[in-house]
Amino acid sequence: MSGSEPDLVAAAMAAARGAYAPYSGFHVGAALLFADGGVVSAANVENASYGLSLCAEANAVARAMTEGRRGELVAVAIVGGKPDAEGHPLLGPEPVMPCGRCRQMLYELAALGGTDPEVIGVAQDGLTRLPLSALLPHAFGPANLT
Repeated sequence: MSGSEPDLVAAAMAAARGAYAPYSGFHVGAALLFADGGVVSAANVENASYGLSLCAEANAVARAMTEGRRGELVAVAIVGGKPDAEGHPLLGPEPVMPCGRCRQMLYELAALGGTDPEVIGVAQDGLTRLPLSALLPHAFGPANLT
């Protein structure tokens, strides 16, 4: 990944500050990097009916699609943790990675452009980088519907 990785992680961290997580107290931010250098970020939004809560990654994908982005997803950075006094997530020893639903949503967005984006999970001691295909092998997507 290019020199934009620190900026992508910073965008995910900034997004996490906007999380609405009154039930879990766990703030998550996700930032999506596209081939043109554009970044779309979002935070998690919880709901008292837990099943209606929305992950940061799902919100970022929805925002990207709403902005007309279809494919060309290069990388995704995710940060998460309980917030400090200033609202920044306190990172744990293990990185936060997308849940299964979000892996599927990221896959479909990436599949529209034929990419296999790098997923970057941020932890206290560094970054974990994996291609999305390693997190969601044998994914079901648009090509399966033809």
